[in-house]
Amino acid sequence: MRYFLIALLCLTALARAENVDLSTVPNRATVQLTIYNSEDLTLVRETRKVTFKKGANPLQFSWAGTLIDPSSVELKFLTQPDKLSVLDTTFPHAKPQMLYWNVQSDIDGEATIEITYFTSGITWVADYVAVSNAAEDSMHIDGFVRVQNNSGEDYENAQVRLVVGTINLVEKIAQLAQMPMDQVRMDLANGKDKMQSLRKAAAREAFSRPSAGAAAGEADEKQIIKEGLSEYFIFTIEGTETVPHGWSKRMRSLEANEAPFKIQYRYRPREYGDRLVRLYLLANNKESKLGGSPLPDGVVRVFRENGRDGLSYLTQYPIKYIPMGEKIELLLGADPEVVFELIKLRTFRDNIWMSWNGGQILRRVDDGAVKIEIDSSVVGWDEHQLFTQRIRNYSQKAIDVEVERSYDGHVAFRSALNPSLFDYRTVKFTTQVKPGEKKDHPFEVVLHQGINSKQNNVTLEETKAQ
Repeated sequence: MRYFLIALLCLTALARAENVDLSTVPNRATVQLTIYNSEDLTLVRETRKVTFKKGANPLQFSWAGTLIDPSSVELKFLTQPDKLSVLDTTFPHAKPQMLYWNVQSDIDGEATIEITYFTSGITWVADYVAVSNAAEDSMHIDGFVRVQNNSGEDYENAQVRLVVGTINLVEKIAQLAQMPMDQVRMDLANGKDKMQSLRKAAAREAFSRPSAGAAAGEADEKQIIKEGLSEYFIFTIEGTETVPHGWSKRMRSLEANEAPFKIQYRYRPREYGDRLVRLYLLANNKESKLGGSPLPDGVVRVFRENGRDGLSYLTQYPIKYIPMGEKIELLLGADPEVVFELIKLRTFRDNIWMSWNGGQILRRVDDGAVKIEIDSSVVGWDEHQLFTQRIRNYSQKAIDVEVERSYDGHVAFRSALNPSLFDYRTVKFTTQVKPGEKKDHPFEVVLHQGINSKQNNVTLEETKAQ
């Protein structure tokens, strides 16, 4: 495993970096990791206190064995900036994956430097545990994040920040980390910093100074501080964490007690297939006691108190990024206590149109009668289909049901169900079924065929219940 190396060489102004042995490596003072989860990207910002001598002071930076993007490495002086300056940056051919900064110092003394760069290999994922009460009207929700480091670098006592949001990169950091050094030298020499625009955005939105003494006196369980930005939302894990290569740790991100929710049954074939499913519905807002921050992508494991000091497992359901104020929908699957069936009652045709395509032909039959035979065909008609949507509720409480049905072509939907249009070809209606009740919801579908079809949509026509 590679460790990050920065060393001060106390030299005369004419000394060459490659001819001098390295001095003692100064320890990091602070480290901050800002992990952009939508891309394999982490912004690293670290500070060190270095003692400079007057004249030229070479500093060495090595990224061997890591996924650091060498074109993104920058050096900045946080103290004594008017007394220190970078004369040049060199990439020794004899030592690949390494660079030297030649720092000109006008002082003999200590200064704090900051080095920033991008790396890949550090990721985080979110997961949630939701436990409903026995009455299924409120739940306890715990949110967690798990950070994993496969970057090849160890980061001691690092402040960890998790960015929720989406960024688009032309090139992946992992690809830049494997770039040949000749290409790195050429790009930097020509002023082609592939990450400059992203670095500026990150510097504007993700660089907040770690608070002094953040690591002292922290509770065993880390908290997460949340702040909103123009494009992203940042979760800052309280205190610091040592993040070695190959390390993984799960930390709590939120906790909500007695978050209210509702139950809804849905029939949406395009989303859930040809079945009626049950969902828990709640909102990501302060009224639901979720803290008023976006929820990142993750898996929700849902349980229900069984009334016997135990839990019943209901489902494991993935959720996408949920902004503040948006709904949270947890799909539980089919409910064996609710039977849902579509029954066809009747079919008939009317409004038939014929096309007369020829002359009349007389034909004498044996009984002496004369029959006129006409060349014709059916070119338009309306097909009527009468259905009932039957729902049997064998549970012990009333259920709310939402039904969506989609039709192709020119269709009239006739019912007394007070339907609405979800889109131009999808009808939607809702109903409530009492405990132990069998309830029919009749409707008629009129399919306009042939020349009777004038458009491609569904129209709603009220009619009496069948």
